[in-house]
Amino acid sequence: MARSGWVTPEGPERLSDHVSLGVLTRVFPPDVVDAVIGRTGAREQRNRLLPSRLMVYYVMALALFSAGSYEEVMRSLLAGMEWITGRFRDWQMPTKAAIFKARTRLGSAVMAELFAETAKPLALPGGPGFHGSWRLVSVDGTCLDLADTEANERAYGRPGTATDLKSAYPQARVLGLVECATHAVIGAVVSGFSTSEHDLYPGLLHRLEADMLAMADRGFFSYTAWKDSSGTGAQLLWRVKANAVLPVLEDLADGSYLSAVYANPKARRNNTDPIRVRAIEYTVSTGDTSSEFRLITTILDPHAASAEDLAEAYAKRWEIESCFDELKTHQRGPGTVLRSKTPDGVLQEIYGYLCVHYAIRSLIGDVAHHFEEDPLRFSFTRTLRAVRRSLAARPAISP
Repeated sequence: MARSGWVTPEGPERLSDHVSLGVLTRVFPPDVVDAVIGRTGAREQRNRLLPSRLMVYYVMALALFSAGSYEEVMRSLLAGMEWITGRFRDWQMPTKAAIFKARTRLGSAVMAELFAETAKPLALPGGPGFHGSWRLVSVDGTCLDLADTEANERAYGRPGTATDLKSAYPQARVLGLVECATHAVIGAVVSGFSTSEHDLYPGLLHRLEADMLAMADRGFFSYTAWKDSSGTGAQLLWRVKANAVLPVLEDLADGSYLSAVYANPKARRNNTDPIRVRAIEYTVSTGDTSSEFRLITTILDPHAASAEDLAEAYAKRWEIESCFDELKTHQRGPGTVLRSKTPDGVLQEIYGYLCVHYAIRSLIGDVAHHFEEDPLRFSFTRTLRAVRRSLAARPAISP
């Protein structure tokens, strides 16, 4: 018997048309999801039990409940809706095979584009994540263990070992651009393990903006990477290797000096196409251990940012490591291997993880702004648990 107060719909309806995921649909609203589905050509061609919009949210649910089975995650996705009575009486829980086929139909392009369209900087100007008018962002990479299948190994590769034995799992490399103040991943590129972070980096150039101070470690520097990055309008603060040749062109009052970088030694000898930089050198000591740092920056005027200020700013680059720890240890779970057995499924799953992490960080950012607190003072783990609870609560009715 239908529940009192329910109105028979004028047209055919499916339970999946009413699925909502609390904080996830707040950050990734159904109309945005539908638009991305349409642009990527992933819309279903006929009325299905598992339509594309539902599967987008399901991929995110997989990233929230990484230890759950396909069926358990679907039950969590639909929890709180009294679908077993009334007009949803005939809806049947799909099998694992049906869910797998629906994920395959959806593909990875939807999740990648949804993340790219939605993931934007969260920190408000003037907060702890800014140096003057520049938003501090950091670029770095991490690797994720994949399901041990031949297809995944062919597509993504497998790390070598010091013996003749293979390493345990194939791995995908993820290069991320992270806002230091909020740990929000605002850009990402995914490739195989054998692709270096330096080679992946051009895929993030379009995410750099003029209000950013982009920081990177030693492995990213090259003449071309520096030239292309500065061409975006963003300011740069990169560490370079100890053997990098940086001629002293002018000593500055704050202890830094003006220098230049060249495409190769011949260009340096002939002074061909130099790019002016400012170099900052300092030592960081921790107990009996000390490390030498050599930074170069596009900020040539020490009055705009002193050497000491830039050294302090560069220390915040390490926030990206905390971001990756949230994603890999707390959200995914320590030692958890991604479940997808096909290369496209891996890509879909990784962007699902990135979407969920961004949604959680967006929620933290809003709460921090409301209470005028630093977003990094809020617990990611506690917020993650709250988001999981919101999935099991009675969902809102989506349009």
